[in-house]
Amino acid sequence: MYGLSYVWHGIALTDLQDLTVPLTLYLVLSLLVYLVIGLALTIGIHKAVQYEFISLKNAFPLFSALTGAAVGAFVYIMIFVFGISFTKSGMMHVLVDVLWQMFEQGIGGLAVSLGIIYDLRQTYLEQEKAS
Repeated sequence: MYGLSYVWHGIALTDLQDLTVPLTLYLVLSLLVYLVIGLALTIGIHKAVQYEFISLKNAFPLFSALTGAAVGAFVYIMIFVFGISFTKSGMMHVLVDVLWQMFEQGIGGLAVSLGIIYDLRQTYLEQEKAS
């Protein structure tokens, strides 16, 4: 997600050139924010699986990506309300930015689901090896 954010804001939109804070400070702070978002996604998806809000049997990666997209919308709303967005004037820019944030966090949710699937596979293989 952090890399996707850099590609979007740094390369595609060149928003990082207009920063009012030093680039290094921005990158460090955004890294910390993305670590918190990733941790929240990981814990949230694990809890959703634990309480059976998300089934491992029915399109688990898709539902994890949708969970990530919902988190992305929430994060963007928080950023927009606090006024710390790169958003320039215009509703189109806001719409594209929120859709990108949802895509970015959706990829994060997909990555969490693939990590869970990999972990379950490893656990299964270890159980098979032991028996």
